[in-house]
Amino acid sequence: MTVPFLIFLSSGLFLGWTLGANDAANVFGTAVGSRMVQFRTAAVLCGLFVLVGAVVSGGGASHGLGQLGAVNALGGSFTVALAAAITVYGMTVAGLPVSTTQAVVGAIVGWNLFSATATDLAALTKIAGTWVASPILGALFALILYHAIRLAVRVFKPHVLQLDQMLRAGFIVAGAAGAYSLGANNIANVVGVFVPSSPLQTVSFGPLILSPEQRLFLMGGVAIAIGAMFSRPVMMTVGRSLMPLNPVGGLVVVMAQALVLFIFSSRALQGLLIQIGLPPLPLVPVSSSQAVVGAVVGVSLAHGFRGLRQVQWSVLRNIAVGWVLTPTIAALISYVALYIVQNVFEQEVFRVVGA
Repeated sequence: MTVPFLIFLSSGLFLGWTLGANDAANVFGTAVGSRMVQFRTAAVLCGLFVLVGAVVSGGGASHGLGQLGAVNALGGSFTVALAAAITVYGMTVAGLPVSTTQAVVGAIVGWNLFSATATDLAALTKIAGTWVASPILGALFALILYHAIRLAVRVFKPHVLQLDQMLRAGFIVAGAAGAYSLGANNIANVVGVFVPSSPLQTVSFGPLILSPEQRLFLMGGVAIAIGAMFSRPVMMTVGRSLMPLNPVGGLVVVMAQALVLFIFSSRALQGLLIQIGLPPLPLVPVSSSQAVVGAVVGVSLAHGFRGLRQVQWSVLRNIAVGWVLTPTIAALISYVALYIVQNVFEQEVFRVVGA
């Protein structure tokens, strides 16, 4: 691994840090907000399982993102990742859970425009479609899970202390699964743009073999894990500000978010759907923020009109505005930054195909 490559990769690692600082809230925000799990415990567990998910299962969503635009020069990869990172960092400072996927997609579109590369509209439509599907599926899963858990409580009638212990254990298990799914699905956002231009080679450590992609995913996963340690402000927005959640509702949100990310990153599930003759779901990075917000709304729907009145619609409005602004801002920053990197720092930001 060369020093210049590490310098270029630094923007991807910064993006990983911002993703961890922002999206860790989506995994454990409701657990911390409902005081069922301490923040330090949540941050450590999130970092660990994000790292495992990124290395073991990160390949599927990465290939889906690559269809949108293959950034074919390290200077371009650096700039695209930096534009997305700056966008997400700004939203994180504002305490808003935004979509890292939208930031990366916007930055790639900015690169496509700058390099006069045609944007794959089919891939863009597929990814943008998940921005609608993600919150809807999150709400649907949350609605079903909430009623299922309440039914189980009525049937088995656990003691109050038993229920408390079961919920705390459930938060840990669901949070770990959610963090694994976050790493598997969103590592493509962090280092996916570096895959086409990476000079890394396969390495082996005894029986452990890491492909070039997995080496990138490992470094990106470490960056996400470190970022999770700084996610408290956004956790409070997700866990408390959007809607007051009881522990059952908080657990449901974590579980629903994990399911949404899993179905868009699992190659095994995609293969199973094809085997039984069903249309496969696209393996693309989706927004965990959108899945969580949808799940919170799903919990409110489970309570009927009374639950809908508890939703802080002003907070939801601000989050929605952030979702609209994120890809636009990222695309603008990307385009301007590419011009600066190419003309001021004289770095190659794209290669003309066939030249």
